[in-house]
Amino acid sequence: MYLETNEVVKQYANHLALDKVSIRVPKGSIYGLLGPNGAGKTTLIRIITRITAPDSGEVYINGQPSKAEDVYRIGYLPEERGLYRKIKVGEQAMYLAQLRGLTKKEAHRALMIWFKRFDIMDWYERKVEELSKGMQQKVQFISTVIHDPDLLIFDEPFSGFDPVNAAIVKNEMLRLKEEGKTIILSTHDMESVEELCDNIALIHKSKVVLQGSVFDIRKEHRTHTFRFRLFGHRFDLEHPSFQVISMEPYHEFLDVRIRKVGETSNAELAKLIFDHFEVVSYEEELPTMNDVFIQTVTN
Repeated sequence: MYLETNEVVKQYANHLALDKVSIRVPKGSIYGLLGPNGAGKTTLIRIITRITAPDSGEVYINGQPSKAEDVYRIGYLPEERGLYRKIKVGEQAMYLAQLRGLTKKEAHRALMIWFKRFDIMDWYERKVEELSKGMQQKVQFISTVIHDPDLLIFDEPFSGFDPVNAAIVKNEMLRLKEEGKTIILSTHDMESVEELCDNIALIHKSKVVLQGSVFDIRKEHRTHTFRFRLFGHRFDLEHPSFQVISMEPYHEFLDVRIRKVGETSNAELAKLIFDHFEVVSYEEELPTMNDVFIQTVTN
């Protein structure tokens, strides 16, 4: 499913939640929807899922204006979750699957596949209140994907997970992408954005202030900082083409971080270091998405 929003506007009383927001989410990709708290991300998600309507602007699915029946092709895991605590896990998952249009037989077959995949078959007859927050998260993840939707929207999906279970869910998201699903991931975890997302949009103060591929955005914000790992523990070279940022010993090596100055090319800088030292490895350090996020929303 290919999704596009065109100049979406939403006003609540005296608060402009979205100001002409346009995004383009390619089919079969993982798209990061980023921004500080209160930026307008949840409002945009609620418009995409038809929970609320825009004041103006359009949402397009596969090039056509969004319509009511499209909600059956969307799976949405909201940040504010809620399961009925007194009801058994299997009973509740069956109920939610049938709400999403599956027959009882289809729902049971799909649940068996997912419960086995997540190795949680022994939870089927337990009440939700007996489960940890992480276990409940798995059940809600399954309830989001159970009807095999074309578009999946996950809002802070890793909240409550330990690193092992977070990795399991990330792998499932990548597998779903490989199956051709389109995924929107809203998260403050910038490491996960770098791991998973092909493209992102950063919303700040109701507007899209940054949009594009993760790699291109990091490259555009580069600071021309390079890390060289050298044999030995001395770096006594001075040259007007670079500034030394840090030097850290690492076993028998020395990690040196330098910033290129002026019009020197990357190749010229590398040759200069290689001519004077035995280099084990080197790389340009692109800024992290966390660096980009902070720089964009604080400038």
